[in-house]
Amino acid sequence: MIDDLGGEGDWVVPGLERIKDLATVAGVRDNQLVGYGLVVGLDGTGDQTTQAPFTVQSLKNMLGQMGVTVPEGVNPQTKNLAAVMVTADLLPFSKPGQRMDITVSSLGNAKSLRGGTLLMTPLKGADGQIYAMAQGNLTVGGFGAGAADGSSITVNVPSVGRIPNGATVEREVPSGFAQGNYLVLNLRRPDFTTAQRMSDVINENLGGDVAQPLDGSSIQVRAPEDAGQRVSYISVLENLEVETAEPPARVVINARSGTIVIGAGVTVRPAAISHGNLTVTISENPQVSQPGAFAGGQTAVVPQSDVEVKQDKNRMFLFAPGTALGDIVEAVNEVGAAPGDLVAILEALREAGALRAELIII
Repeated sequence: MIDDLGGEGDWVVPGLERIKDLATVAGVRDNQLVGYGLVVGLDGTGDQTTQAPFTVQSLKNMLGQMGVTVPEGVNPQTKNLAAVMVTADLLPFSKPGQRMDITVSSLGNAKSLRGGTLLMTPLKGADGQIYAMAQGNLTVGGFGAGAADGSSITVNVPSVGRIPNGATVEREVPSGFAQGNYLVLNLRRPDFTTAQRMSDVINENLGGDVAQPLDGSSIQVRAPEDAGQRVSYISVLENLEVETAEPPARVVINARSGTIVIGAGVTVRPAAISHGNLTVTISENPQVSQPGAFAGGQTAVVPQSDVEVKQDKNRMFLFAPGTALGDIVEAVNEVGAAPGDLVAILEALREAGALRAELIII
């Protein structure tokens, strides 16, 4: 059953939203970091030597750097050791000495990282430079258990863990925030109307012609050259409220889950729809033929099948010109269509050219 959200007049018009929620400042962004490291101290759930040779190689290299020489031909056991990849997001304006969270993921065939400790791991950016160092005890949300007969159970993912504040920033990412005479605001969802309205609101509140839309996604704003004044300027700027434009008419269908979202402004052209369900039921009732005591025959099974065909007598409904969302929902509810049936109806309307909306299937 689909809830009736009312007709076109019952929809709430787009309200005022802060610029902070609508746009981001160009150049102010996160940076992804990645590193390769070793987790030690596992309870026999680490990498298997024969299937993860890179773990053995990493262990030998680490021991060699610490002055421990492993004899030739000797491969240390790695059941308490696991090779991992460490990932993190370096927030904008992060300074050396600040801490950040990291995610540790098994690279080999380790069964679990529970109880492990990540050894000092350098985290590099896309330019190959080291921006942070990671180390610490892992927090693992998943776990697994197994029995001698081979049966096992796993909850969540024990081969991935996190270390809160597990990395220390060592290098600051250069930023162009304080450079130039302009700032650029990039809309999270490009829209020409919203870009123009945002530019108008900025000019009305800050005076003059300080803002100018560059395209449907970007607005250029004149800003102070002093970094301190620029921070105060953006603080005022991002709290201004803008009336956003109405979103385009869309119908979004999740084909896997059957979820259907019909946006505001969806209408249909004149169309008549008849949707019925055909149900075919086949039942097997085998009959046993038993001969008499002195007949000399054999017992036989005689198959008997019953086939029943039933078609629901759903009524045809008519969409008048300009039918709004509320009327569509009401008509579908009267027919008793399930979400899967509604998908078929909407696709048929689109093919007939009657659906005045973009149909998106995800």
